[in-house]
Order: sequence, then C-alpha cells, then structure tokens
Amino acid sequence: MSDACWRVDLGRREYNDVLNMQRELVLERQAGRTPDLLLFVEHPPVYTIGPSGNPDHLLADPALLARIGATFVETERGGDITYHGPGQIVVYPIVDLRRWRTDLRAYLRALEETILLALEANGIIGRREPGLTGVWHDSGKLAAIGVRVSRWVSSHGLALNVSTNLEHFKHIVPCGIFDRAVTSMENVLDTPVACDPVQDALALAFARTFDREMVRAPEGALQMSLH
Repeated sequence: MSDACWRVDLGRREYNDVLNMQRELVLERQAGRTPDLLLFVEHPPVYTIGPSGNPDHLLADPALLARIGATFVETERGGDITYHGPGQIVVYPIVDLRRWRTDLRAYLRALEETILLALEANGIIGRREPGLTGVWHDSGKLAAIGVRVSRWVSSHGLALNVSTNLEHFKHIVPCGIFDRAVTSMENVLDTPVACDPVQDALALAFARTFDREMVRAPEGALQMSLH
C-alpha cells in the first residue's frame, strides 16, 4: 500500500518565509508528526546560493537587484546559484526517504524523472545531461534541482521554468554552468502555458515515481503542525 503524501499549494510566498517553514516541517516529519509533504510555491524574484556555490556567479550588484525587484539569499541546499521568480513552479518535497530509498543519487534521478514525466504530459520531451543535474531541452535548461537531506528527510527540491522571465537568468551563471542556455516551457512550445496544469502533472508524476498516494492536505493541518 502506498504511503500518503499531502499536496500543499502555498501560492506566492517570499523565499525566506518558505525556507523557515521547510526547516520546521523537516523537524515535524523526522518526529513522525506529519506525513510526507509536497509543497508547491511561486517566489517573488530571488537569487539563492548553496554553501558550495561560488558567490562570483552572481553577476548583478545591489543596485541592479533593487532595480529588478530581486533579493539574494544564502541557503543550505546543494548546488550553486539559481533564480526563482514568477512563472516558475518550485516544488519542495518534505519526504522521509527511509520510506523510499536511502540513496541520494537515486533521489536526484527520481526528481528528474518526475519532471520528465510532467513535461511529457504537457507536450515536451526533455532529457538528462550526462554529469549534470536537472532537466534539459535542445533550447536550454528547463528545470534545476538542489536538495538537502537531514536524517533522511528531504527539503528544498526542484524549480521548473513555465513562463519565467528568462532575462533574469542573465544576471547569474546558472548553477555554475557557463556554456548552457536556460529556457522555459513557454519558450519551447512558443505559446502561453498556464502553471496550474503543469503543477497537477508534477504532483501526479511525483506520486508515480515515488509510489505515493497524493492527497490534498486537510485545511488548517499544516498550520496546526507548525504551532
């Protein structure tokens, strides 16, 4: 029988607010007080970098960040610098990997598989790139992945460009990769793409890949678990 996973749609939230929420939810999941969770969110413009990232890969000065309404946050996920913003679906799985596989490499590949399945359901054939993490298309990188695992409970996750402003990626060296472009589903399909159907496809693909029963979180349940 598949484990239950609560789907939580957070709407648009500031990065730091959701970062703090993830930290609390990881503790709750480690203690067994919540089931697995799949958080969906859209962030206002923000550049984030992990501990192993290179700060020189941020090419914008504070004045430029202010002009485009973006912030810069140092965070604890794996990976280099990336961008989050409107038109991008960010997914944070808070999952006890002991209930799946205690294998970080397998977890990263499974997140890629989740994205590939969701893209296929929306008319795009993506691919992996040897030696790199994420999901790609001939026109560039469609999705970035950066995770953290603490006592085998995951946090952080993936970011899929649906209708993202690709100009904002010009102010960084995305994921520390100099010679690859970044693209979006809208750019690949050359037509407007709504986020809601893509989000639904990601939830279904995650449930399939990780053998989870995806259910909507009961109203108020998340707030109760955080107090």
